Amino acid sequence: MPESVRLKIGLSACFSYADPQRHLFTGKTLQYIEQSIAHWIMSAGALVVVIPCPTGETARGDVTLKHYARWLDGVVLHGGSDVWPGHYGEVALAPEWEGDRVRDLYDLAVIEAFEQAGKPVFGVCRGLQIINVAFGGTLYQDIESQLAGAQRHRDPLEYDRHVHDIRIEPRTRLARLYPGRVQATVNSIHHQGIKTLAPGFAVEAWSMPDQVPEAIRRTARHGRGYIAATQWHPEFRTRADVTLDDAPILHDFLDACERARHHRWPGSSPLHIRDRASRLLRQALLRRF
Repeated sequence: MPESVRLKIGLSACFSYADPQRHLFTGKTLQYIEQSIAHWIMSAGALVVVIPCPTGETARGDVTLKHYARWLDGVVLHGGSDVWPGHYGEVALAPEWEGDRVRDLYDLAVIEAFEQAGKPVFGVCRGLQIINVAFGGTLYQDIESQLAGAQRHRDPLEYDRHVHDIRIEPRTRLARLYPGRVQATVNSIHHQGIKTLAPGFAVEAWSMPDQVPEAIRRTARHGRGYIAATQWHPEFRTRADVTLDDAPILHDFLDACERARHHRWPGSSPLHIRDRASRLLRQALLRRF
């Protein structure tokens, strides 16, 4: 397939901040991706473009996230650090749950840019959590300690081999992607999760038996642009013989990206003021340096 017709999919960056003790790239900020998720998107023939944060101490030129949102066909927000509780109106209950405020603002600005451009957004793990926060939802800072009867959602030793069951909500888009499936097994690599669902979204799958949202999607009456997310990592296929087939989810997102090439429904900022997230990101990074 010629590159001119291939979908161009943006992938959000992870951050590793300047560390004078690091032997390689000493004192430099790194923006990076985990390769499995890039290879997952590429498995369907799409081109993957990492979206670097355009603001920071070394920033030059006039490139913005809006330029990426207008040029690319969609974006995937992938996993990583915790979300700062302050972004959903809470104080961190433990120092290790402070999260990454700068990456939060970057992700919020990415969501904002692609939503305003009418381009599809798909979130994985942290991506689901920051989408929920962006549109007004809240999170459990730590599921096991805050939700009575919760099962273990993260096992540091098992990591992507740790699994649990989910229940797929009938009559949802996810149910249509997996006809006849009511229950499935997915990997589980998180300790934070949705507590209060964002307005305008519907839960498409729940963890069993503790009922934590595992897949969400924006409802049509709250915006025609595609926004969906899974709490599990569809790109991790360590136990492919056990876990839910990832292909229908990927193709559903890419089909939406193909449709958006011809019919876009630009939205508004999830933070209610146009470009607010982008301005907050710029201000935070200016204060940081």
